[in-house]
Formats: sequence, structure tokens, C-alpha cells
Amino acid sequence: PYFTAPIFSLILALLLWQLYPSLYSTSYFKWGILFFLCVSGLNVYGTLLAGWSSNSKYALLGSLRAIAQTISYEVSMALVLLFPLFLVGSFSFFEVGESQESIWLSFLMLPVSFIWFVTCVAETNRAPFDFAEGESELVSGFNIEYGSAGFALIFLAEYANILVMSLFSSILFFGGSYMFFFESDIMFMLKILFFAFLFIWVRGSYPRFR
Repeated sequence: PYFTAPIFSLILALLLWQLYPSLYSTSYFKWGILFFLCVSGLNVYGTLLAGWSSNSKYALLGSLRAIAQTISYEVSMALVLLFPLFLVGSFSFFEVGESQESIWLSFLMLPVSFIWFVTCVAETNRAPFDFAEGESELVSGFNIEYGSAGFALIFLAEYANILVMSLFSSILFFGGSYMFFFESDIMFMLKILFFAFLFIWVRGSYPRFR
């Protein structure tokens, strides 16, 4: 389990990208949002395996804190997803994006979109929700015993999750490739990069906001 935990976490992070090729094609996945919730819920097992198999009390405590955080914020994530689901009436990311051709859902549900962003920050273990990596109490958290390739795979999985959450945030609340009746893949990429920048900005500036 010690060697397979980082690989398992990275596989789960990359598995969500399987939804991307079908987002804006004729053969889209009808149950994409449900698949997203199921796969994201499996992330706790990679963290649990990493902490438990490290044979360190710091790693075990860090994994337990990470699991508690992930499960608690997955509840809020599922509740937030109910709003666009009920409004659009579909589990498909494609149809949710298509429904925002004239107006983004973030304008209709601004508080909900803000809660979604905060939940994404917590789900991806970014500051100020980086309890699993509390350096003052846990040295480095669940990944303390990892080095070299294992350590790299854990952080590759974390940043892959950041990119995929940026992708789904753009589709769910900010129109995907639509920009007020104008459709552009370049605009879609810019939205994803903007959200990824927000994740990194929060990490780099907290708690030193100006």
C-alpha cells in the first residue's frame, strides 16, 4: 500500500479528465456529474493508504485529518451541485454548459458559486484548508514518509485535481466555452487558467492578503 497509494491518487485525478473529451462533442457522457461525485469520493482511500502504510503517527494523524476534511466538504459539494442540476434538469456537464448560452449560472446563483469555489479550495487541500499538512503539528502530514517519485506523484495528483476543479467550475457556473452568445474554446481555456491562478494565488498570499 505504501507504494501504490500515490499511484492510486494520481490515477483518480487523471480519471476525471476522461470526462473532458466528451464535454463538447456529440458523444457526451450523460451521467458526467454523477461520475464526478463517485470518483472524487474515492480520493480519501489514497490518503488513508498513504498515512496508514507509512508506519508513522504523524502520517496517520495527517491522513485522518485529511479524510475528515474531504468527507465533510464533499457533503457541501454535493449540495451545491443540486442547484444547477435542478435548474438544468440533467446530470450532463454538456447540457449544463449549453444552458448558459445566454447567461451564466454564477449571475443567477452568486452565493452558491462562491460556496462552490470555497469547497473546491478545501477539496484540493489548499490554504487556509491545508489541515492535513499542518507543518507546526504534523511536520508535513500524511506525506511525511514519502520522497522522490512517491512525493512527486502525490503533488502531481494534487495539482491535477486543481486543474480539473478549475475545468468543472468553469462549466458549472461560468458558461464553459460560452461568453454571452459567443462560443470560443480559447475563452474556455482562459477561464480554466483563471481559476487555476486563483487557487495558486490563495495559497501564495494567505494569510497575507492586501
